[in-house]
Amino acid sequence: MAGNTVKLHRVLRTTPEKIYRAFTDTDAMARWLPPNGFTGKVHQMDAKVGGTYRMSFTNFSTGHSHAFGGTYHELVPGERIRYTATFDDPNLPGEMQTTITLRKVSCGTEINVVQEGIPDIIPVDGCYLGWQESLLHLAALVEPDIPG
Repeated sequence: MAGNTVKLHRVLRTTPEKIYRAFTDTDAMARWLPPNGFTGKVHQMDAKVGGTYRMSFTNFSTGHSHAFGGTYHELVPGERIRYTATFDDPNLPGEMQTTITLRKVSCGTEINVVQEGIPDIIPVDGCYLGWQESLLHLAALVEPDIPG
């Protein structure tokens, strides 16, 4: 895959199934995926192989939004998610591919994120920072075990 790539690795204190659900539930995605300073909205999601999704991030300070969407290519509950994304903005050309792998470990779940094909106009370090923030939001959502 052409373009820039970011890779992240974390261990979260939760089950692979709970993390998988956070990637395939519209309300969860809107809550944890936008990096700091952004709000998110999921406009459409059909989380099945061949299904599509569409969402947008809005810069809370400026009100400027960017929309993107893509197709799910692999969905293995509790193990693996692979999807593509393209931006509506013609200044952000190309197709990105994101692969999430989950593996149960002694203290929770190991998560690996690989995002490939990031448009050249997007600084890789900014994308990496955004993913780090998003993964902190993900941990805040999935790690608490609240009964009832």
